[in-house]
Order: sequence, then C-alpha cells, then structure tokens
Amino acid sequence: MEPESTTTPPSTETTAPGMQWYVLRVASNKEESVRNALLRKIKIEALETYIGRVLVPTLKEMRVKAGVRKIMERKLYPGYVFVEMACEEDGAVADNVWFMIKETSGVGDFIGSEGKPTSMPEHEVVQMLAASEKADEDAALSGINIKSGDQVKVTDGAFESFEGEVDTVDERRGIVSVNVAIFGRLTPVEVGYWQIEKVEE
Repeated sequence: MEPESTTTPPSTETTAPGMQWYVLRVASNKEESVRNALLRKIKIEALETYIGRVLVPTLKEMRVKAGVRKIMERKLYPGYVFVEMACEEDGAVADNVWFMIKETSGVGDFIGSEGKPTSMPEHEVVQMLAASEKADEDAALSGINIKSGDQVKVTDGAFESFEGEVDTVDERRGIVSVNVAIFGRLTPVEVGYWQIEKVEE
C-alpha cells in the first residue's frame, strides 16, 4: 500500500486492515516537515506494509487582512502527527520502522506507555479523519458574523457606501447577496463579505 501524499484520507475506510492509528509527538512547527520526510523514507525503504497514511490535519480559515481576503491553514493538533501503522504482536514498533521514524529530524516519541505506542480509540480516529476531510472541503469564514436579514454597508467596490439588507450568504464562496436601493428600486447585488460591515441599529 502506497502512503497518501495529502493530508486528506480516503473517506471509504477509517483504518487499513492490520493497522492502527498512533499519535507521534513532534517539535513545534515541524509537523509538515516531519510528515513529508516520513513519506519520503517510507518509499525509499519500502516500508509501505508497516506504515500507511501520515496526516497533519489542518483547518482552512478565511481571514481578512488590510481588506484582502486570505485563506490560512491552522493545525488542528499542533505538535502532533498521526501515523497509520502496523505494530508487532506484543504492541511494539518493529525495530526498522522505529529506527526510521526516530532518525527523522523533529520527531519526539509516540504517545504510549512502557516504550510502546498506544493506538487511538476508534471514536477518536473517526473524529480526526472527519475533521481532516471537512477541513479540505470548506474554508470557514473566521470571525465573520453576517446572516440573512442583517443591515450592512458596502465599504469597497462598485457599490461602496450603499446600504441594504443581507439576502443570502454563500459561505463556500465568501459571497454575500445584499438588497440595495438603486434608482429607487431594491436590487440584489453580490459582494465579498470583506467588502461589507454591519450597520449598528
């Protein structure tokens, strides 16, 4: 089985046959570099039968800075990398696998006891994988609290200074439909959510 090269796991299964998910402690801000290094080593040393997916779940957030919309990625579990791995019958990591992991820069150790990693409970695996999939599907509107019926003012673009009522909010696209009065008639216009501000009632 070839390891995945993205942070998003297949949605058809939670864990590959014969494997469990384990949590690897890593140095702060080294999560991605550790993951990439492990994926390279797994291929080079042909350890696909021991290690499957290596994940760093992130959450995409839409932020507005200086009037510019940016999509930022925030790590859901800072300082940890999730590894899908097959252990020995006694629960220990195979020597060649542990040596490969331990020799990777930024790696600490697995969460566990008595020198053996502890596998994640199924409900935590499901939660972690679901968070990874959702993060890849949506970019949340971080810090934005605009909803249908709100009174807003357009602060940028062709309709700057117009005021109106929010009709719909498309969170996926970050677009807001606002009914504004143009030549005495209410007209729906679409603007980016970063181009409007709520009008205090």
